[in-house]
Amino acid sequence: MSNKAGSFLWNLRQFSTLVPTGKTVRLCPLGFCRPKIVHPNWNLRNLPLSGFDDRMRSSVRHLLQGMCVFKSGNDGFLTEGVGTTAVLMVDRLCGPRRLSLDSKPPLVSVGSSGNGLKKVNFHHEVFSEDVLTKETKPTPTDSRKLSQECSSLSDVLDMFSKAPTFPSSNYFTAMWTIAKRMSEDQMRFEKHLMFSHPAFHQLCEHMMREAKIMRYNHLLFSLHAIVKLGIPQNTLLVQTLLRVIQERINECDEKCLSVLSTLIDAMEPCKNVHVLRAGLSILVDQQIWKIDRVFTLQAVMKCIGKDAPVALKKKLEMKALRKLDRFSVLNSQHMFGVLAAMNHRSVILLNECSRVVIDNIHGCPFKILVSILQSCKELQYRNVALFKGIADYVATTFDIWKLKQVLFLLILFENIGFHPPGLMDLFLKKVIEEPEFLNMQSIVSVLHVYSSLNHVYECQNREQFLGVMASALTACLPHISSENLLNAVWSFCLMNYFPLAPVNQLLQKDVISELLASDDMERNVHKLRLLETCLELDDTPYHKPIDLPLPQLPRMPQYQHVKVAQVLSSLLGGDRFFSENVQLPHDYHVDFEIRMNTDRTQVLPFSDVDAASTDIQRVAVLCVPRSAYCLGLSHPRGFLAKKMQHLNIMGFHVILVNNWEMDRLDMEEAATLLKTKIYLGEALPAAGVNLQST
Repeated sequence: MSNKAGSFLWNLRQFSTLVPTGKTVRLCPLGFCRPKIVHPNWNLRNLPLSGFDDRMRSSVRHLLQGMCVFKSGNDGFLTEGVGTTAVLMVDRLCGPRRLSLDSKPPLVSVGSSGNGLKKVNFHHEVFSEDVLTKETKPTPTDSRKLSQECSSLSDVLDMFSKAPTFPSSNYFTAMWTIAKRMSEDQMRFEKHLMFSHPAFHQLCEHMMREAKIMRYNHLLFSLHAIVKLGIPQNTLLVQTLLRVIQERINECDEKCLSVLSTLIDAMEPCKNVHVLRAGLSILVDQQIWKIDRVFTLQAVMKCIGKDAPVALKKKLEMKALRKLDRFSVLNSQHMFGVLAAMNHRSVILLNECSRVVIDNIHGCPFKILVSILQSCKELQYRNVALFKGIADYVATTFDIWKLKQVLFLLILFENIGFHPPGLMDLFLKKVIEEPEFLNMQSIVSVLHVYSSLNHVYECQNREQFLGVMASALTACLPHISSENLLNAVWSFCLMNYFPLAPVNQLLQKDVISELLASDDMERNVHKLRLLETCLELDDTPYHKPIDLPLPQLPRMPQYQHVKVAQVLSSLLGGDRFFSENVQLPHDYHVDFEIRMNTDRTQVLPFSDVDAASTDIQRVAVLCVPRSAYCLGLSHPRGFLAKKMQHLNIMGFHVILVNNWEMDRLDMEEAATLLKTKIYLGEALPAAGVNLQST
């Protein structure tokens, strides 16, 4: 019995050299199982016979049951009985391998040695570094080499079909690298050939089979390439890779965090993407202070999205503030879009990045300028110095920009409410010189921008510009939609210009009926009523009324300006000297009306005077928000300017009271301010400059 035991221990000692590693599973904080590689010391002299651990017992058990291969399963490994007495446990991939397109060759072949112990003969498909030699390793093929040697997607698939190598991710990455060099039409044709190639489905099968053993960064790069190549997201390949990435998310290092964030941002929403985004948020929350690269930090911030917890957004903001001294110019430019993607308005970050952008504005690409302006609008971030810097840069380099690009920037400025007079003058002159640039959509956009920002009244070429725009609009009348026609004519009305042909076509019964039947009926009625008012009050060559009766719109609830009413009561001597919330003809409304003598030196009681008398001056007090002015200026925007003009025609002297100024003044200061506006001699210029800065 002792001889058998000694023989068994000798054989076991020899076998121990064939088992380089064991595998244990550690449960990570995210709730995913992460394999942990353990390198035990297999020296039986240091282990008592009674102290074999579970790993040794597992190995002995496999000596009797069969061979364990590298294919992962739910329990860690799947066993395939091959009727042998040898075992090889492979924990990770240490080298490339060749795969057959038709069958899966065995990893190990077993023979018999002369001493009675089963002998293991390793082929080049085995991955352990302990048994691989330079002569048995195939030449690795990386994605960069593939992309250089191949000129089309089909060439890469041909290379795969001839001699496939591990990992399959290299082929997908190489195909995406090649596709990026193609035009859209060529890429569309190449994708069609790719999907019909006989090796494509085999490559997808190899990719799914290798997903659990290839390096995590290769897995991420390959899925990113697969998505960019247009492989549908609901396919088994994409969903399988998403599940494997979820299971192995704890293998993320900083580089993988950046790639994973970019990948999630590029994918369409689905259940697996949602779960992966949630897992990434948890992982980022744990590793946020370990992130070193600013680029990785920004990619993560952009990926977690608007639905991330506020606490996590605050942590990311603090991390970004700590890295401010390492921000490059590009980092500062991209920070606007990152914060907009998070829907997190960090004024400190935005101010610092704005300073860097202004100092390095020359050479800034068009896409970056667009991203900055769009992000400022979404974040409601108003930095006049930043907007002025961008406008001045574009005006200085005006000749290098396309007119479409400048127009798009002007549209973004209008959305923000910023008025760049120098840039708008240059664009206006260019439109006069090159009217062929104008198409139907650009005509509507140009008219909207210039009327909304109330610019043409300060322009020397006003009549020439409006004539060019009217001629361009008239040429588009045969194929213009009713909505675009209304928008264009409404913009002309705000600029006090009435081209006959467009107005005639707009007032046709069928056009009016179509506008009243649209989904945005209330907005259309509002614009039609303004047109009707302009035709009645303004000096126009067109005096034909609108044939169809326009529906009455419900009156909007009026804001009660309590502080202004108190100040007027104290200043004028009681409530009987002014009227509040006065509704006027043509759907106009004023917050307060005061009646004074013609010299505007004395306020008259409402009950003692007649509004139709020629011996009185009616004063309209309008309480206006910031949005009624151009950003950072006292320059009224289009509708407010038009309303002031029409109130002047109706016999009113208009006074503008800024809501935000009244809120920060005490009662005495507010009374002094209103006194200087109401009484002549201390009042601001009004009536004659109804469309100018007040």
